[in-house]
Amino acid sequence: MNALIIDDNEMTRATLRTMLVRSGLQVIGEASNGNNGYELVMKLKPQVVCLDIVMPDISGIDVLKQLRNEFERMVVLMVSSERNVATIKQCLSLGASGFIIKPFNEATVLKSIRDAVLRAGMTMPNGL
Repeated sequence: MNALIIDDNEMTRATLRTMLVRSGLQVIGEASNGNNGYELVMKLKPQVVCLDIVMPDISGIDVLKQLRNEFERMVVLMVSSERNVATIKQCLSLGASGFIIKPFNEATVLKSIRDAVLRAGMTMPNGL
């Protein structure tokens, strides 16, 4: 199973990359903004996307809308320190597969991915 990370924070990308690789996912790409992230998703077509909500160019919510128009079954997990219930509900109503709330630890990240992958009916990698 492969994944792509879209987050403007380099430390967040590096932490997620380490966690995902240790769990058996192959990180096939990373982007530091929404526009580049969307282009990478269109090119690489990952199975899982970890998508930050607040980014400098376009928001993760706008990227989520674009991705859902193209890929219904892709697992898209929103990554954010945002704990606003309205924002979370908005993302879920737009098709987000789940949330990874910052600050996060490996156990919560892997549980979020595992739950989303199972809900999508996809096969779990061994490390998850």
